[in-house]
Amino acid sequence: MTEKKLRSARWFAPDDLRSFGHRSRMMQLGYSEEDFAGKPVIGILNTWSELNTCHSHFPERVKDVKRGVLQAGGFPVEMPSLSVDESFTKPTSMLYRNMLAMETEEMIRSHPLDGVVLMGGCDKTTPGLVLGAISAGVPMIYLPAGPMLSGNYAGKTLGSGSDAWKYWDERRAGNVTDEEWRGVQGGIARSAGVCMTMGTASTMTAITDALGLTLPGASSIPAVDSGHQRMSAACGRRIVEMVDENLTPDRILSPAAFRNAAIVAMATGCSTNAVVHLIAMARRAGVPMTLDELDALGRVTPLIANVRPSGKDYLMEDFYYAGGLRALMKQLESRLDCSVLTVTGRSMGENLEGAKVYNDDVIRSLDNPVYAEGSLAVLRGNLCPDGAVIKPAASDPKLHVHEGPALVFDSYPDMKAAIDDENLDVTPDHVLVLRNAGPLGGPGFPEWGMLPIPKALIKKGHRDMVRISDARMSGTSYGACVLHVAPESFVGGPLALLKTGDIVRLDLPARRLDMLVSEEEIASRRAAWQPPAPRYERGYGYLFAKHVTQADKGCDFDFLQTDFGRSAGEPDIF
Repeated sequence: MTEKKLRSARWFAPDDLRSFGHRSRMMQLGYSEEDFAGKPVIGILNTWSELNTCHSHFPERVKDVKRGVLQAGGFPVEMPSLSVDESFTKPTSMLYRNMLAMETEEMIRSHPLDGVVLMGGCDKTTPGLVLGAISAGVPMIYLPAGPMLSGNYAGKTLGSGSDAWKYWDERRAGNVTDEEWRGVQGGIARSAGVCMTMGTASTMTAITDALGLTLPGASSIPAVDSGHQRMSAACGRRIVEMVDENLTPDRILSPAAFRNAAIVAMATGCSTNAVVHLIAMARRAGVPMTLDELDALGRVTPLIANVRPSGKDYLMEDFYYAGGLRALMKQLESRLDCSVLTVTGRSMGENLEGAKVYNDDVIRSLDNPVYAEGSLAVLRGNLCPDGAVIKPAASDPKLHVHEGPALVFDSYPDMKAAIDDENLDVTPDHVLVLRNAGPLGGPGFPEWGMLPIPKALIKKGHRDMVRISDARMSGTSYGACVLHVAPESFVGGPLALLKTGDIVRLDLPARRLDMLVSEEEIASRRAAWQPPAPRYERGYGYLFAKHVTQADKGCDFDFLQTDFGRSAGEPDIF
């Protein structure tokens, strides 16, 4: 590695006053020139915080990454980044995904970094970091946080989110005691790491793995497994080599790579959130991925990961022991473009050599799938002309074709109050509708789409019904939930015109979602519709509202997309 090849040389190499200042400040930090001069400077972007439970092991993993960087002859520097934890960030972490993307891009561009290791995992940190790094364009490798250990209480295996919803419904029905409820709370999350179901976190790290942006199979390693430490150090070693090879994201993120990632996502039983993030990441890389392309892949890709919530029996720890993502991708090898380049410097096919399935009930064969089609389906109709998303495998099959009267709510508090009313006039045939919960209406596109079953129905034994919203839902959720209705109601999408009592028809095989209301009546309602007041009048929320795209376009900021304008390029240094 020669000094002139390094981006950081612009800060440290010239023999003038500016390099004097930069070298002097490095010495102020306790480093000698022998520590950093002429070496690739590797930024370690760490999304740790004391409120981000998924990343609570990251302070130790930073040490492992640094060890790897030093072994390979690089100079590691930790760069704390926006944490965007899923549990505590309100109104929703999705509001801040683009903030993390902007921060990542600008942090890389404005500092003397030759390559970066991106440390994330909790739902929005993966797409946020990757979006920013794509735009920054320096060599990058993604280090997934890894799933937590399987949950356990009273001899029963618990899965993140999925069992929380399940036990909450039973508690509302009066079937769970206070002591049992506390036991479930303490037993469902037992270690550092992301949700151990195939929720959004594991979905997005698997997608990043399938894109070729991680070391092969890195997304499957449990957070507290010693293999995770070894993988972290290997990331540090590999990024130094990538800098020498000038292996930048644009060489990896081809249309074929995104198609591979979409196929893998469908086969894993991915979160519905995958649609929004995958489209945003593809568009940021200059690949015009659409909802219809994802639906077409979903129709022909079998779900072969028997992992909750779309699968029935297993969690991510079991998936890892069964061979992990490499084994699943080996099952899909005939459907993937294995010639694509990855961060290893080798092809996807080379990375899959030797991968094996060790439990064929966890990772099924293509001729013995959990579900014949993929995880997601895209709907169209007069309620969602720009699309909506449903997870067929996680819903009751009897609801795949359903017709019933709408029960419409304009806000989450209104909906929550109603469904807890045991005297609510509701039947299992009703279609629950929540609107004003999209990117602008939420604000920020919150995970409110898993509308609770009304208490009156819970007590009668009902556990699923058709639910529609312009919100998202947690990837750990399940049920016949139609999500991401676009355009959203807050901007005048057709969902804003639906009234309680209108008949709604869901036809999943035909990929249709319609209100059975005449075009004349819809036009009359549209003429009378008044836009709601803006959610924000200043600050980041104002910026978000002015520039976020709708769900079908990935909810990225319009001005961050590739075709908006030229990049700022390298910063001036004077």
